Amino acid sequence: MKYHFFLLFILFSVFGFSQKSKIDLKAIEKSLKNSDSPYNYEKLIFKYKGYPKSLDSIESQYLYYGRNFRNDKISTSDELFKNLADAFKQNNFADCIRQGKVLYDKDPTNLDVLLILLRAYDSVKDGNNFIHHLNQFRALTEGIKSSGDGKAEKTAYIVNSVGDEYILLNILNIGQDYIRHSKPAKDGMFDIWEKEGNQIYIKILYLELTN
Repeated sequence: MKYHFFLLFILFSVFGFSQKSKIDLKAIEKSLKNSDSPYNYEKLIFKYKGYPKSLDSIESQYLYYGRNFRNDKISTSDELFKNLADAFKQNNFADCIRQGKVLYDKDPTNLDVLLILLRAYDSVKDGNNFIHHLNQFRALTEGIKSSGDGKAEKTAYIVNSVGDEYILLNILNIGQDYIRHSKPAKDGMFDIWEKEGNQIYIKILYLELTN
């Protein structure tokens, strides 16, 4: 899916280092649904939509991985997303924005939708919306980066989907000269990307298959 790769050369030039933290999916699911928790979904999504730069890495992780427990998320196989992708391929950026806003309202932490909106807003030179969604995108991907260091299975980077894996690969500057090996995991799949003895471990979650 080529739309994963546009603009990535400017999106990640200012990423810093963040503390790595173990992802506890059960704790994330529980906290998001608990109105008294500081990590309640409504509280976090309010910050995310209003001032995404205020999110710390833990809050970003709860939003990103908490998406697995939402019933309203949009898949790349959904007809609505396919229509959005078609508008993007045709460079119909006004239509991308119109359709993208609808999908963003339904699934605001969807990285695929955010990428297309970023390209569309950049193309129509709407700097305010571009920067706002860029800050959201950076927050979520920083949450991914702080999930591990990729050096072993136990400290693998964790992503929600194959599409998000390729976004991460671009952030890490891992290209086509890497060889991928895969092996099953309890609630997902490990992809091991290797080049000249250097290995990067990424775990793709398949929670819907294990529920």
